[in-house]
Amino acid sequence: MNDKIKPLQIGELTARLPIIQGGMGVGISLSGLAGSVAACGGVGVISTAQIGFREDDFGKHPIESNLIAVGKEIQKAREIAKGGIIGVNIMVATRKYADYVKAAVKAGVDLIISGAGLPTDLPKLVEGSKTKIAPIVSTIKSARVICKLWDRHYKKIPDLLVIEGPKAGGHLGFSREQLDTFTQETYDEEIKGIINVVREYEEKYGKKIPVAVAGGIYDREDFLHALELGADAVQMGTRFVPTFECDADEKYKQTYIDAKREDIVIVNSPVGMPGRAINNKFIQNKEAKKEPIKKCYQCISSCNPKDTPYCITDALTKAALGDTDNALLFCGENAWKCDRICHVQEIMDELCGADARQ
Repeated sequence: MNDKIKPLQIGELTARLPIIQGGMGVGISLSGLAGSVAACGGVGVISTAQIGFREDDFGKHPIESNLIAVGKEIQKAREIAKGGIIGVNIMVATRKYADYVKAAVKAGVDLIISGAGLPTDLPKLVEGSKTKIAPIVSTIKSARVICKLWDRHYKKIPDLLVIEGPKAGGHLGFSREQLDTFTQETYDEEIKGIINVVREYEEKYGKKIPVAVAGGIYDREDFLHALELGADAVQMGTRFVPTFECDADEKYKQTYIDAKREDIVIVNSPVGMPGRAINNKFIQNKEAKKEPIKKCYQCISSCNPKDTPYCITDALTKAALGDTDNALLFCGENAWKCDRICHVQEIMDELCGADARQ
């Protein structure tokens, strides 16, 4: 294998290839995609965001349906993964966040990746389990805050740390002003700064904290660049959408293939964060008018249906089901580069060469 590319070690867990598939909701990365990535040597990640949307009782009892689906999807992913690493992505902003974490731990998940807020209490929620925990950070400040808090309150450091940059898809940990000012070069310096924070805590605990860089990672050049900055792995979401194994509807995958560079836009999410998506009729219409929310699906803790321009659960669920004209189509900055449907294994081969199949 290329001497720059080494397996990813997360405590006693080993991924043969240092590639983490990013969690994508609603219903984009479930057991099919996560299990396939894990089987190919990477880390497969299930998004718990409204994961139970296909459950019969979801309309009446969304949270209960989601908690049932967490266990189901982890079990199904395990059957596909051939012993590979299975993780879940749980947003801190999720209502009943602690219940989702406990459900994933109960199901025996290997890894919990958590962003959309700082997961300050995550160590307490997984205490006594073998489940590894990984915060997502976007700035040196947030990296320092979470490491300091876990150290002070729990005598714990991250098992893995994910740095999500401004080119990522979905909800972003940046203001619009930051998105306008960060260049690749300036954010590279931010990544190096975050890695320096990590090194301080590695030294204090005498333990390795692997770092994964996310946001805009598309090809081998991007992959190797992240490793050259000092990262141990990359996290990729967008690249895995137009795959045969992805859990999304084929029409959703096709929107990535059809998208042009100018179609990728920053939108104001109804939950108060900027997001990146493919421009379509839905976005154009929602910017023009607000519609009353008829049903609350108990997704994001900060959401107030009275003030919300549209229901993000409804918009993202329609995307997963293929109603793409009436959906919010989250994507990363490089989604326009997608030109065909391929297998997960082909992506691994491209990034890691022939050694991907060892």
